This record gives sequence, C-alpha cells and structure tokens, in this order.
Amino acid sequence: MTIDWQRERLLILAPHPDDETLGCGGLMAKAKEAGAEVYVQFMTVGDTADNSARGISTAQERYSEIKQVADFFEWDGWEIAFPGDEYHLKLDRIPRFELANTIEQHSPLSIATLRPTVVITPHWTSYNQDHQVTAEAAHTALRPSNNSLRHHPRVVLAYEEAADQWRYDAVPSPNLLVELTEEHLSAKVKAMGLYCTQAHQHPHTRSETTLRSLAALRGMQTGVALAEGYHTLRLLT
Repeated sequence: MTIDWQRERLLILAPHPDDETLGCGGLMAKAKEAGAEVYVQFMTVGDTADNSARGISTAQERYSEIKQVADFFEWDGWEIAFPGDEYHLKLDRIPRFELANTIEQHSPLSIATLRPTVVITPHWTSYNQDHQVTAEAAHTALRPSNNSLRHHPRVVLAYEEAADQWRYDAVPSPNLLVELTEEHLSAKVKAMGLYCTQAHQHPHTRSETTLRSLAALRGMQTGVALAEGYHTLRLLT
C-alpha cells in the first residue's frame, strides 16, 4: 500500500529536540514536499550535560536550534509541553495520567485539538526513560474508543532511532518502510546538523554515517535504495 502524504496532517511526538529528526527526518521532508501538514510536540527541554568542551548545552541554545530546524522543514507548528530542568530527562516523575492527558487533550497540539490523521511516537523499547514514558503515554492517549466520541488518527506509528537497538528486548525490524530519495535523506542529515549541540562525528548514534547507514539498511530490506523504518500500531485503510 501507499499513503498519499498530501492529504495527511502529521503529529510527531518528540521527547526532546532532535528525536523527531532522528526518527522521522526523511518522512517529514517527503510529507512536506507532497503538501502535508507537519506538527511537532516536544515533551521537554532543559540544560543538558554532554560531551562538548563546556560540558553542557543550554536550553536557550536548544530553543534556537528548534527554530532553525522548524524553519528548515517548514513545520506548521511546534510546542514544548514541559519545559525546564524540572522535567528534562525526568519525565518518568510525572504521573502517566498527566502525560497522557497533555497529549490527548491539554496541549495546543493535542490530538483532540489538532485532529491529526497520522501520529508518530518514539518506540517504547528505547533505553531512555523520557522516550519510554512518552511512548506509553501516547499509547494511552490513542487507546481504542468510539470515533464519534474521540478523534482516532487513522495511522499510528512508532519511529526508530539507531540507539534503540541497544535494548536487550528491542523488537524485530520495523514492519512499515517509507521509501526516501537522496534529497529526503540529505534534508534529514542537514536538519540534524542544525542541532549542532547534539550532532556528533562517527562513530556515534547521531552521526551522519549512522543516519545514512540505517537508511541504506532499511532500503535494502524492501528492495529500494533508502528508507525509514516504522512500527505500525494502527493502520486504517
């Protein structure tokens, strides 16, 4: 089957700035090229200890990077649900009820408000606790119900990141592969470069070589040059 991305409104859930690009950068480029609407709900951002010369990336720097990436991809909107050091890398301290309600109803980019046709979440087997709780909260927010009472996106996917494979209970290969052109992949790589506090040289899970290698592997698995992999949670055709 194929998805006519021109007709879709995508909501991508990103625990932190750069997760949406690592997981969905090629698809975002492909969807926007086709005429889709793309929105990104970031869950949190704050000062981040890292391996840079200063040993920290500030929230202000990361806000600046978001704006550059948003302009580059021409997102239709983005929002941060829980900004600040109180929440960054600590989303597992927030009650699941609050996280799920934020995604379902309370955010300006909530499912109830935005009524997306496609929702894409991080994968629940990530080693990162913020990814895990975001995925689980989204799973609750997207629970089955009567479509006349609650909005049901037709397509619900989980994106992958190379680092997810570290989990001992990581799931098998993705079961939905989205073909990319070299232009789509190059856009993903360029956008990741705009997250300059987060990009790294190879060998690293966020390096250009890793992004290109994973796209080549997923493409090979479906007989094309390049692809991004997703796990299907709901697909109504």
